Amino acid sequence: MLFDLRGRGRRRTVQAIYLSLAILMGGGLVLFGIGGNTSGGLFDAISGNGGGGGNGNLDAVVQKRVDTYEQRIRANPQDQAALVGLTKVRFQAANTGENFNQTQQAFTAKGLQQLRDASSAWQRYLALDPKKPDVQTANLMVQAYGQAGLKQYDKAVQALEIVIDSRAESAGLYANLAVLASGANQTRKSELAEKKAIALSPKANRKQLKSDIDLAKSQLTAQQPAQPQSG
Repeated sequence: MLFDLRGRGRRRTVQAIYLSLAILMGGGLVLFGIGGNTSGGLFDAISGNGGGGGNGNLDAVVQKRVDTYEQRIRANPQDQAALVGLTKVRFQAANTGENFNQTQQAFTAKGLQQLRDASSAWQRYLALDPKKPDVQTANLMVQAYGQAGLKQYDKAVQALEIVIDSRAESAGLYANLAVLASGANQTRKSELAEKKAIALSPKANRKQLKSDIDLAKSQLTAQQPAQPQSG
C-alpha cells in the first residue's frame, strides 16, 4: 500500500508529501495498492500485454466485456459479481486511449462518461447491500470520484471507508479520508480522520503530516463549489 506508514519511521515525511500529490494529480494515479485480480484479461489488453494492439481492438475488447456483464445483469439484476466486473471494466477503460489525456494527466469527456457508467454500476452494487463490499473495486472508485475524476467527494468518502474497514489502521488512509471528507464538506468526519492520522504517525512527523493534509484540503476545496455539510 502506497500510504501504509506503519513501521517506516524514516519515510514518513516523504509519504506525507505524496499524500497531497496523490490527491491532486492525474486520474490514472493509484492512491492505494490495488492487489488481487488486476492482471490478465482486460487489464492486459489495456496495458498492451495482451497482444491485441490498437484502439480498435481495445474498443472491441471493452465492448465485449461490457456486453457480457450487462447481459448477466439483465438476466439477474442482483448479480453482484457482474456489477463489480462492469464497474472495473468501465473504470479501466476510462484510463486508456482517447479517454485519458496522458499529457495533461486528465480524463477527457469520454473518459468522464466511462467513470459515470462505472459509478452507476458501483452504486447498483452497493444498493444490494453486499455483506463484504469488494475492496479492490472500492479502491478504484476512490479515484473515480476524486478531484481528477467525477469530483463526487461524498461518494469517494463512502468508497474509502470500505477500504479502511477492511485493513489495519494506517495514517495514510485516514489522512486521505480527512482530505476527501473536507472536499465533501463533512467537517466533523474530516476533523476526526485527521486526528486519527496524526495519532497513528510518529511524533517527529506529525507536524509535517498535518501541514500536508491542510495543504491538500485547501487545494482540493478551493476549486470546488460548496456542498451541503453532512457527516
